[in-house]
Amino acid sequence: MNKSHLAIIKYLLKQPADNRLDFDRQKRQICNHLRLPAPDNTTLLKVYHQLVKNQKNKTNPLILRWLKKREVRTLSGVAPIAVLTKPYPCPGHCLYCPGEKGMPKSYLSNEPAVMRAVLTKFDPHTQVKVRLQALKQNGHHTDKCELIVMGGTWSYLPKNYQTWFIKRCFDAFNGRTAKTLAQAQEWNEKALHRCIGLTLETRPDYINPTEVRRWRELGATRVELGVQHLDDKILKLNHRGHGVKETVAATKLFKQAGFKITYHLMPNLPGSTPTKDLAVFKKLFTSPDFQPDQIKIYPCVVTKDAPLFKLYKRGKYQPYSDKQLRDLLVKIKKIIPPYVRITRLIRDIPAESIVGGNKISNLRQLLAADPRTKCRCIRCREIKNTKFKIQNSKFKIQKYPASDGTEYFLSYELAKPDKLLAFLRLRLPNKNETNFLPELQGAALIREIHTYGQMIPVGEKSVAAQHLGLGKKLILRAEKLALKNSFKKIAVIAGIGVRPYYAKLGYQPCGTYYCKQLTTR
Repeated sequence: MNKSHLAIIKYLLKQPADNRLDFDRQKRQICNHLRLPAPDNTTLLKVYHQLVKNQKNKTNPLILRWLKKREVRTLSGVAPIAVLTKPYPCPGHCLYCPGEKGMPKSYLSNEPAVMRAVLTKFDPHTQVKVRLQALKQNGHHTDKCELIVMGGTWSYLPKNYQTWFIKRCFDAFNGRTAKTLAQAQEWNEKALHRCIGLTLETRPDYINPTEVRRWRELGATRVELGVQHLDDKILKLNHRGHGVKETVAATKLFKQAGFKITYHLMPNLPGSTPTKDLAVFKKLFTSPDFQPDQIKIYPCVVTKDAPLFKLYKRGKYQPYSDKQLRDLLVKIKKIIPPYVRITRLIRDIPAESIVGGNKISNLRQLLAADPRTKCRCIRCREIKNTKFKIQNSKFKIQKYPASDGTEYFLSYELAKPDKLLAFLRLRLPNKNETNFLPELQGAALIREIHTYGQMIPVGEKSVAAQHLGLGKKLILRAEKLALKNSFKKIAVIAGIGVRPYYAKLGYQPCGTYYCKQLTTR
């Protein structure tokens, strides 16, 4: 252990800082005193963990927090683990889609997530293992993880590859190799790294009841749908290969199965205008045919590997100016309902790969600083590390129609500041509707429960938002609301690693879900 680094840690432990600015100031002071260049926080974190291990000291939450690199990664309550499938053909022929040789369709070799996947030769086990190690080295807890599988149209991949890929991801979380996917899932319920959610991405035209049922067998809980636009003429012009009706049908099937739904949307497509794009976002949340839970806004850009490049070179396609795009996004953010999360705002494509279109990588931050912007989406209202008093929180219910059912967004929030502590998505299906999943027939559906704030390890006590019992309170309220509406059964789309949590609350396995019979007592 480096003695100088040890001296720095001991100095910082004597007077733990209350905020990051004070911590950075103290770090500079001790380094100046010792006449040393300031080491990076990852190095100091290793020294700190070794000190705790050798001297059997208790961990110090404050210094761990300030040493943590990119703290925002786990401020939403879980550690995201993104992996890519290996390059496979794609059924689509979209004008805007990059087709770089040797890369999964729509992905570029110099995107950060792709570069990590290339280094591991797209091996799922290695990708998960490397990400877990990186997060841990940078001070993040990794016992509650969300697995996000990228790589294009998942539903077009060979079924045996799909099963193998997911199993190997679970093997990496579990730290041991299972004989089957089912065994790997069972082990994960008590693993050190529990997969509490699994996201897959696909096209709307590749979704049917059989496909959704298979996704549940894999353990999937959220879908990312490549919707792009809600105008059939624009979709046809861009050779998308499907229309709006496929999006409506796929959305309903996933809602019936209790999935969380993320839409990928592309302003600035050939044939569109800022006015048409704004109309799309208005329609998303006024028509019950759509109502996604999350959206990723990816303004169209031109890359050399996309068919659109030829049109751009001939002057037949002109991207929006920076001002046009910014003005559009300001208007979009104003109309996003408070029960929706804008997960991403622009693709993480390096500027050197963009021939035409937006190259501003910090566009989200610029919009947040724009005085015209008033966004109440979930991401903008997450509590994160904001200090609060639980007695100041209020319980709220928002109700809206969606895909022939009724959705309820139950939440605990603060009024000042406008922050979200926890929420639950409850779906009450049409009672005359037959569900293609027999285990869900006649059941109210808990589609998502999320408590925000710094992630707390399983079994560890804390005063953070994650350990105030808000999740259990929301579940109880959801059960009462379902019973009030004459539902005698409630089901939850439980992620593999969170199944034991629901078992403790009286829920039992039913198919790939956890269910509970409701009584009036």
